[in-house]
Amino acid sequence: MFAGIHRSYDFLNHFLSFGFDYYWRSVISRAVEQFAPQGRVLDLATGTGDVAKAVYDRPGFKGRITGADFCEPMLQIAREKLPGVEFIQADALSLPFEDGAFDCVTVAFGVRNFECLDTGLRQIARVLKPGGKLLVLEFSQPYGWFRPFYWIYLKGILPVLAALFCKDKSAYEYLGATIQKFPDQEKFSKILNNSGFSRVTYRNLTFGIVAVHEAVK
Repeated sequence: MFAGIHRSYDFLNHFLSFGFDYYWRSVISRAVEQFAPQGRVLDLATGTGDVAKAVYDRPGFKGRITGADFCEPMLQIAREKLPGVEFIQADALSLPFEDGAFDCVTVAFGVRNFECLDTGLRQIARVLKPGGKLLVLEFSQPYGWFRPFYWIYLKGILPVLAALFCKDKSAYEYLGATIQKFPDQEKFSKILNNSGFSRVTYRNLTFGIVAVHEAVK
């Protein structure tokens, strides 16, 4: 599915989010810059590399970033954007990295696609150094007053708009289904606590459409 939409993926992300995705990525990249300005960073489920690029472009980031994803066509786009960054095809449930290899791990809009969320989070905890930080940017449950409008857009309007530019309308129907099933902010925080992380916090963005979750190994 992801391979089938890799060429239109970036445009649709910008278009369907009304450009808010730029802001969301700036929040997570700034957090990386502040926490590990000279550290080694893994951007997991990197897709076309937009978060990796946002981190790489931060003026205060002088570290090293590695992108990993299971979809090779997506990675081809990422390599075109950032030829100086290492992008590796890898399964999030069986990461090919040593224990404690990274100071920071970012995952943007990827954890809800893990086949087994618990296994994926434990793999992240394994490759993080003690004291290392996980930053998860993920769709979440919006504020109550905004929820009816959001679901109308997500379930009814968004797939129709996506179909105008993308042959695979089902990919964006899948998007709505996974968002609806994903644990809300509080439940996901508890899952992180049970997966080897502490000091778990979250920050809602754009009426709670997305949240940035921070956790320390």
